[in-house]
Amino acid sequence: MELFVSDRLYLDHAATTPMTAGARAGVLAGMAIWANPSSPHGEGRAARRALEEARARVAAAYGWAGEVLFTGGASEALAIALGRAQVGERWASAVEHDAVWRSGSDPRLLAVDARGVVTAEALAQVAGGLACVQWCNSETGVRQPIASIAEALHAAGALLLVDASQMPAGADPEIMAHADLVAVSAHKRGGPPGVGALLVRDLSVLAPSGGQERGYRAGTENLPGVLGYAAALEEAEPVAQWARLRARLDDAVRRSGGEVVGEGAERHPAIGSYHMPGVAANAQLIRFDLGGIAVSAGSACASGSLKPSHVLRAMGWSEARTREVVRVSFGRTTSEAEVERFIAAWRGVARETRTFAA
Repeated sequence: MELFVSDRLYLDHAATTPMTAGARAGVLAGMAIWANPSSPHGEGRAARRALEEARARVAAAYGWAGEVLFTGGASEALAIALGRAQVGERWASAVEHDAVWRSGSDPRLLAVDARGVVTAEALAQVAGGLACVQWCNSETGVRQPIASIAEALHAAGALLLVDASQMPAGADPEIMAHADLVAVSAHKRGGPPGVGALLVRDLSVLAPSGGQERGYRAGTENLPGVLGYAAALEEAEPVAQWARLRARLDDAVRRSGGEVVGEGAERHPAIGSYHMPGVAANAQLIRFDLGGIAVSAGSACASGSLKPSHVLRAMGWSEARTREVVRVSFGRTTSEAEVERFIAAWRGVARETRTFAA
């Protein structure tokens, strides 16, 4: 059964990206090792060996020297860190993913500037506790200066939790050197959905819950998913190619009367957020979709909401302007020709709008 029309163009990889060939093979290998990794018999021990080998592979791919706790995804990893860290007050940047605000931890806000970067003044308020700051924003692609943020937080006696679900493995050694906890996700990196991890520098900062994963997460481990995740991380992502493609797209949008969100900040090479003045994001999405192109309006978890983007609002955007922004994100297979096809579609929608307005 054909699930996707072959001539469609998928540019929503920040929401989820196709599993790599290696990841699919890893999942199948895990399905063949069907025993429970917690069982003491030979079959269980074989499954445990595969699980621990995958744990070591994930740590090596990210360059992480601490513990790796497998979870059901980055959202669960964030919830564990925010809910069970044995520290004082919780803080979070105003542009964090909705999963942070749904965690029940009720963090205090760290303000951001017009680019979406956490301000020094906001960090100066922190005194102890745990602060959650993303590696890059999933809507705008704007990256945070993790090393300097970590320095300020540690000087205040606070721990740093980084949401790195959008980060390619090995892309930022500074996180691995400075963060205390890191939430990561498989399906953003070409692995299967339903798997992620919480990287923990010192397990003593978390309250244990009993059960599996060193006693910090209950439930039989998803061995097929974990093996698929480890395999996906070992397949390099084309970061340099993404940077070239996004630079081309940025330039075309500017020249076509649009606005690049987060201009002036360091940004993820595969994520671009663009404002088309006078055209509602929903109208843009419909027109692009009719043209066979899949993009999104904000993060996938919030794009179905009628609420204005809390990310753009925190950056000082008016409510009306937030409703005119779409996100484009690349994957391993995104080509120059595909970006040119989107540029032509963008210009067509913008041209139609100007014609109707006249």
